[in-house]
Amino acid sequence: MVMGSGHMLFGLLLLIAASAFNTTSKPSCPDGCGNVSIPYPFGIQKGCSRSEEFELVCNDTHYNPPKPFRGAYEIVEITLEGQANVTAYVASDCYNESGSTESYYSHMRLREDGPFTFSNTLNKFTAIGCDTQAYITSSYGRNFTSGCMSFCGEKETVIDGLCTGIGCCQTSIPQGAWGFSIEVNSSNNHIGLLDFNPCSFAFLIAADQFKFNINDLSNGSQYEMYLGKGKKVPLMLDWAIWNETCKQAENSTSYACKGSSTCYNISTNGLGYRCNCSKGYEGNPYLEGGCKDIDECKRHPHPCGAEKCKNNAGGYSCTPRIQLTVVILGTISGLLSVLIVGSWLYWGLKKRKLLKLREKFFRQNGGLLLQQQITSHRVGVTTKIFSTEELERATNNYHESRIIGRGGYGTVYKGILPDQTIVAIKKSKIVDETQIEQFINEVFILSQINHRNVVKLLGCCLETQVPLLVYEFISNGTLSYHIHDKALSSSLSLENRLRIASETAGALSYLHFAASIPIFHRDVKSTNILLDDSLIAKVSDFGASRLVPLDQTQITTLVQGTLGYLDPEYFQTGQLTEKSDVYSFGVVLAELLTGEKPTSMNRCQEERNLSMYFVSSIKGNNLFQVLEKRIVDEGGMEHVVAVAQLAERCLRVKGEERPSMKEVAMELEGLLRSVENIRVQKLHEETHNLFGETSQSYTGNESAIGPDSLNNDTMSAWEVGR
Repeated sequence: MVMGSGHMLFGLLLLIAASAFNTTSKPSCPDGCGNVSIPYPFGIQKGCSRSEEFELVCNDTHYNPPKPFRGAYEIVEITLEGQANVTAYVASDCYNESGSTESYYSHMRLREDGPFTFSNTLNKFTAIGCDTQAYITSSYGRNFTSGCMSFCGEKETVIDGLCTGIGCCQTSIPQGAWGFSIEVNSSNNHIGLLDFNPCSFAFLIAADQFKFNINDLSNGSQYEMYLGKGKKVPLMLDWAIWNETCKQAENSTSYACKGSSTCYNISTNGLGYRCNCSKGYEGNPYLEGGCKDIDECKRHPHPCGAEKCKNNAGGYSCTPRIQLTVVILGTISGLLSVLIVGSWLYWGLKKRKLLKLREKFFRQNGGLLLQQQITSHRVGVTTKIFSTEELERATNNYHESRIIGRGGYGTVYKGILPDQTIVAIKKSKIVDETQIEQFINEVFILSQINHRNVVKLLGCCLETQVPLLVYEFISNGTLSYHIHDKALSSSLSLENRLRIASETAGALSYLHFAASIPIFHRDVKSTNILLDDSLIAKVSDFGASRLVPLDQTQITTLVQGTLGYLDPEYFQTGQLTEKSDVYSFGVVLAELLTGEKPTSMNRCQEERNLSMYFVSSIKGNNLFQVLEKRIVDEGGMEHVVAVAQLAERCLRVKGEERPSMKEVAMELEGLLRSVENIRVQKLHEETHNLFGETSQSYTGNESAIGPDSLNNDTMSAWEVGR
């Protein structure tokens, strides 16, 4: 009886608190459980949630303060931005000197009809150990199996703080899964590792709440509370209004977005939608009247400056504070007043019309979706949304003198920001409104690419009819310009060409294999490879690029590319794969070796297509006839032949016969190191001959190297290429 009275008193207190302070839950409903806020569409009492799927249980019997649960899983935090924080068990596999093991699996399954899925952007599947194989499997919502392996022979090889695959490894999961199981095991029972790593661990964890520590290997670190039997780690869930898109829901009685709010889809595969308060409003978009107008005039700093501010629904307006003065000349003063008021009305209406037009373009170009992406991914986001005025000032109103390039996708201007940062601003010719969501996703992903050989996307402007993209400025022109301009080609030694090729291949390999979502460039060519003042390569122009779903290796697209660089297999089938970029890169290699353009009507019929001419020259043992004279004069033919053989493999008609971009990058890096070592050795020998007592003078000229002057090693490499 006493316990029942206590429950009634607790419920009464919750109800009083809800009515006094509630801003996010339904009227007369509790807005929290213990220390956790519960915003509508969720609720903790019958009738307080959107539907049964959004109903949570507030356990005040076994916990003080109470805790909210969804089934067996405790809800640590839940937000209107579409995320929830829960906890999940750790899988482990432990050994000792006798070889005995203690293993625990991790399994988690949400409700099939519920609004929750595991976040593929905020979580990472993580494994810890020096003899560790971990797998995560799901057949709930999304069928997939993924995993990672971590090995290390001794503790000294592990890099503290970095999850690189040595002692710790991580990988992503696909979107849409609502259940998983995790298994972890050892290939050698941790033999030889027991003194510092007796166990392997695997878990799905919120990425921003985990940083690898070398002491994790011995189960004695700051994460000791996570690792071991029965331990849990924080995990992020995504939630949405389930199984409908905005278009499908808008005409139904179950449409969730109320009042002054907008709807946006959370994916392209119909998993659901969420709601946002419209611009100028804030609050809960799922409640009738939940989005309240923001009174901008009460905010600091004052938005109108010295002018008078008037709050409007969804915005505000500014009016000048006119100080009345004594009218000396009535007629003249009246005329001036009419003129001033008329001008003010004209410019005010024009400014208002311009602001509305910019707001229309901002929404049309996916501005709300990009803001949602930035809000949902607070960690590591550097995307900046520029205003129209900022970019107009930066480019002197897009003056002709600021144009630094024109291409098939638009015009590029040189811009100078207020902090004197020089940027490149790309103004596209046209944008497909049906692909706005894909465009915003690509902007968000590309802005997070951090590679020294990829041009950095700094941000965008969405207030114009066609979106503007802002990139870092690269000062020294294109690789094509340096290859084909005879005045500049002298700066491209064999070593420089090899380094540029190696840097470009490394960047493309990063896009294919190391980016959070694989990216196929789709327009690799020498004009899209920029060089800075130190001739460092920067891959640019992602106007034709495609993001590749993690569970696919190829996608079907409308064929795009540049004549002379286009993969023939992609041209015939429309199937875009990573090997399409490999073929285009092979043409760039041939361009670097020959100094010739990919296509030229000035060459004879059989030589017009460089890739076909280059391959036929190799097969016909005529390579030295097509090489650029400077490369032949420099010598080092064994490296030139190796690069030519690599280019030939990249240019094979069948994609399956081409190497991967990762293999190309590794092979070029090895060749570059070899050339650098030879240069250092020659410099050392020349220095010794100059200052040594028994120096041997240099005679002869290596500038006439041809097929007959190759040494045995070079001929062996050439014969293999044949």
